[in-house]
Amino acid sequence: MSTNLMLPFSIRLRCLLGAWLLLAATMPGRAQQFTPQVREFIKVSSPSIALVDAKVIDGTGSPARLHQTVLVQGGRIVQVGPVKKVKVPVDAQVINCAGKTLIPGLVMLHEHLYYTMPAGGYFNIAQMPYSFPRLYLAGGATTIRTAGSIEPQTDLAIQRMIREGKLIGPEMDVTAPYMEEPGLDIPALNTINGPDDAAASTVFWANKGCTSFKMYMHATRADLAAVVREAHARHLKVTGHLCSITYREAAELGIDNLEHGFMASTDFVPNKAVDVADYPAGRQSLLQLPVNSPAMQDLIRLLVSKKVALTSTLPVFEPYTNREVVLGGGLEALIPQLQERETATWQQNQRRDTASVRLFKKEMAWEKQFYDAGGLLVAGTDPTGAGRTIAGYANRRQLELLVEAGFTAVEAIKISTLNGARYLNRDKEIGTIETGKQADLVLLSGDPEQDIQQVRRMEIVFKEGVGFDSGKLLESMKGKVGLN
Repeated sequence: MSTNLMLPFSIRLRCLLGAWLLLAATMPGRAQQFTPQVREFIKVSSPSIALVDAKVIDGTGSPARLHQTVLVQGGRIVQVGPVKKVKVPVDAQVINCAGKTLIPGLVMLHEHLYYTMPAGGYFNIAQMPYSFPRLYLAGGATTIRTAGSIEPQTDLAIQRMIREGKLIGPEMDVTAPYMEEPGLDIPALNTINGPDDAAASTVFWANKGCTSFKMYMHATRADLAAVVREAHARHLKVTGHLCSITYREAAELGIDNLEHGFMASTDFVPNKAVDVADYPAGRQSLLQLPVNSPAMQDLIRLLVSKKVALTSTLPVFEPYTNREVVLGGGLEALIPQLQERETATWQQNQRRDTASVRLFKKEMAWEKQFYDAGGLLVAGTDPTGAGRTIAGYANRRQLELLVEAGFTAVEAIKISTLNGARYLNRDKEIGTIETGKQADLVLLSGDPEQDIQQVRRMEIVFKEGVGFDSGKLLESMKGKVGLN
């Protein structure tokens, strides 16, 4: 008989747990070593960590729990419970969390590693391979999906280098180049020519390591069908910022996700031409649609029945009126020239665009209706548009805007953590603060249930149990966005 079997059950259980944690710590993808440039921003790095006396909002949607201790070993959560019931190991690094809140690392599904700047009548798109990954992690995003790529080879390389401990940033689900037919004068935008080309592009980038695909505004129904066929055959998912294709058509063709809430829907355009993009008509139809429209309720029911997820990207649509220049307080992250440009644009647009304000409020209501109907609402920021949406800062702002839309702080956190993990089929690993999960955590100096803006008070962002200094990362990136 094995001597292990003769040991008491409690000892055998501890041995098994220790072996499992050792295995988890050496799994592929976990950085075993960090470069000096990365170590400079690590605040907590210990095989055993005890986060003691925290308020825990665990991401499941359950009520917050006070005076909790979270034990982390080997990058995994091994115990969560009341302070009085959790025994802290003698070798643990103890962090006093009294008066502070722990939430899961954010799982954000509409992010980019580029920044857009108006230039000569079109948008110039500049890759931000250095600043944006750092800012995402500083803003609490431990996992992101790059929902559309202009430099997929760069995104894939950054993904690898982060995993190897050479760069600072979140875990990345890399989306292939946009699937877009000719129609937009954006030099960096990838274009396809028909469904055969769309299918070939899907196969090519799946083989390169991309794990998501995104349809864009001028793509046709045939293009979408081809991409869905090839992606689903590989157990990969397809999303879309649509226009030519209606949400109803996309749902019937098997799309997995729709971006920007209902802002990109052209389902309510009278006599809409098939496979023809008309963004102004789509926007006008939404402005005219009553907030409690039966037609919208019918579309919501279809999307829920088809299990189509909806990505809320409220920051990129946030109107100028009585709002911040850069959302989430990130004006100083921009290079000086962009700070001046954005401030001037903000001043010029105060109280001018009342239509955007009306539509923004409608969008908030429609997202809440979709969620209440049982739909999978996930979150992102889309750092594009007018240039006010900055990685990291906008992720915090998204939580605030969800609360403004009528969600509780607990619901907003669930949407931005567990729901994203569910969409990525990673909810057994990330998205909540539970025993056995990867230790992706954010320590807040405050209570977001009392004031949701306290999500801006991020102290430490733990990724796989390694705690990064949020404030130091943000400080290091001041004046960098727009340059690198």
